[in-house]
Amino acid sequence: MASAAVAYSSSITSSNRRRALQTFAMPPKKKVNKYDPNWKKQWFGAGIFLESSEDVNVDVMRKLETKKVLSGVEKSGLLSKAERLGVTLSSVERLGLLSKAEELGLLSLLDSVAGFSPSVLASFSLPLLLAALAAVVLIPDDTPALVAAQAVLAAALGAGGAGLFVASLVLGGLQESD
Repeated sequence: MASAAVAYSSSITSSNRRRALQTFAMPPKKKVNKYDPNWKKQWFGAGIFLESSEDVNVDVMRKLETKKVLSGVEKSGLLSKAERLGVTLSSVERLGLLSKAEELGLLSLLDSVAGFSPSVLASFSLPLLLAALAAVVLIPDDTPALVAAQAVLAAALGAGGAGLFVASLVLGGLQESD
């Protein structure tokens, strides 16, 4: 009787092991095959059909409208806080920030950035944050010039990493399905 119980339990564990070791071939989500019309046969590169991820088209203005961002800014008192800090519409006009944004093409940049993957932006932010930390740790504090270089480099890398991370959160919120 005891040997039958051992044989039964060993058959259960071996069948569970077989099931645990089985792999299933499943395609990842949002993968598409694209045709490249400019493809030429070369010894390197992708084929005429390349696997890519699905293009995400995000209408930023419509998403901001549906999420009621402007009324949220109004209710939070963000504009009055900005005015207390000295940022008013007349100061924006005096500094020419709107025309400068137009010259630099920031609105079209915003539209093109809205199609980026938030996970890619978050992935790029991590090395920048680690590089900022490495700048603080690895650059010696021997002279005032090195301390200044350390501070400037760490601030630039940290701000870039934090900006990319915040942008990934904002894009994730804009791209989520309704």
